[in-house]
Amino acid sequence: MCRNIHTLYNFEPAATHPEVRAAAEQYVRKVSGFTKPSKANEEAFARAVEEIAHTTHHLLEALVTNAAPRDRDVEAERARERAKKRFATA
Repeated sequence: MCRNIHTLYNFEPAATHPEVRAAAEQYVRKVSGFTKPSKANEEAFARAVEEIAHTTHHLLEALVTNAAPRDRDVEAERARERAKKRFATA
């Protein structure tokens, strides 16, 4: 799907509105094929982003788990380490 959409569930602190909105925007960009919509499509694009962000908030609030919340800093460090290995130059 889209590499820029990250898991937002089961983090402490919980995902913020800007994080959810950014993920919704990435999704709409991917589905529509527009990085930036034209003036004619701008309203439909913005409406889709807001509706998906709203639905995503409801989804995140409704999900349940027994797993301990993940730490954002630890996950970010793991991602940096994976990137170092993946993009290391010889």
